[in-house]
Amino acid sequence: MIRLYIDTSLSVGLSQDLSSDQAHYVNNVMRLKVGDEVAVFNGQDGEWLGQISSARKKNCTIQLIEKIREQDSCPDLMLVFAPIKKQRLDFIMEKATELGVSDFQPVITQRTIASKIRSDRLCAQTIEASEQCERLNIPVVHEAVSLVQLVKDWPQERTLFVLNEHGGAKPILEGLQEFAGKEIGPCAILVGPEGGFDPSELDLLAKLQNVVPLSIGPRILRADTAALAAISCWQSVLGDWQVPLRKRFEKEE
Repeated sequence: MIRLYIDTSLSVGLSQDLSSDQAHYVNNVMRLKVGDEVAVFNGQDGEWLGQISSARKKNCTIQLIEKIREQDSCPDLMLVFAPIKKQRLDFIMEKATELGVSDFQPVITQRTIASKIRSDRLCAQTIEASEQCERLNIPVVHEAVSLVQLVKDWPQERTLFVLNEHGGAKPILEGLQEFAGKEIGPCAILVGPEGGFDPSELDLLAKLQNVVPLSIGPRILRADTAALAAISCWQSVLGDWQVPLRKRFEKEE
């Protein structure tokens, strides 16, 4: 059963026209017909079973039948990252969404190479990844800011884990385990650009009260590899990877 994200309130009996792109995907790519079922979610009202009620070449309408999953959420984990080249940035957006990141915050550092960010394209990637991995919510993509502005506006309640390749930081597992079992609150992981942070930027970050430098091993990792490795470690220690799997469809229980 394919899954579709629809930006509207969901309820029993709702008849909804799909966007042109969604209609093309349903009709021409997946070749579904009238009477076929799809799963629908909007990030707020859980997941719903829908049935195709009308299908033409460029149009498709679905009608909602019943709710099949209650709404849930991912841990409050923000990925703060310096933009990198398009292909590798696409990889970060897709895989970090699958891993359960709640927010994406692009940050411009002194050594950032790709400074132009199309937020609409990044949002589209998170929606597609959420549809594929059966998330019930869509990550928030924030507008890019400078590192100076990020530090200036950083909320005190959000712990910032900074990946520091210059040495002196605790190994990531050791650093994260210090917070295990505690009320840590919202978190963020900061990944620098391909050229790493400038020393002055690390000094600026060190002034934050809730910043925790972490090391992710003896090898220098590419930015996309470092981001996904750190997210995986965080999820395994402080995130929701220890939550038992739930039955996806209530009617099967």
